[in-house]
Amino acid sequence: MRIAVTADHNGVALRARLVRWLAAEGHTVDDRGGASDAASVVDYPALCADACAEVVAGRADRALVLGGSGLGETVACNKIHGIRAGLCHDVWSAGISRGNNDANVLVLAAKTLAPQAAEEVVATWLTTPFKGGVHARRVAQIAALERGEPPH
Repeated sequence: MRIAVTADHNGVALRARLVRWLAAEGHTVDDRGGASDAASVVDYPALCADACAEVVAGRADRALVLGGSGLGETVACNKIHGIRAGLCHDVWSAGISRGNNDANVLVLAAKTLAPQAAEEVVATWLTTPFKGGVHARRVAQIAALERGEPPH
């Protein structure tokens, strides 16, 4: 799978670890950068836009965005047409994000998620298939909202 990865200053160390881990797992990783170290404070909206653009354009199958809490990153990512970003703190939420919501961007809270737990969350998110069925109907309704239409 082709995965775009980015992180603000809070996620620098976790980004480096996950980039290595994803590559070792056989994924094609596009490290989109972000902050170069924890002291280099950066604004996350541009990082989110960049990684999400890779997904929307089809150059990446999915994206991984790392922030401090992940809350602002999730909001920013979900402003981009065609993106369904989920903030996941554990394997359960990762499974729901993919299985029910067909999320194409995973946001992680680098300040609260231990590195090993982050790998488990990412692994679950990457391997959980979309369930379809009633969930496909709901994802279609979300897409209608994105287009400014009422959900049906």
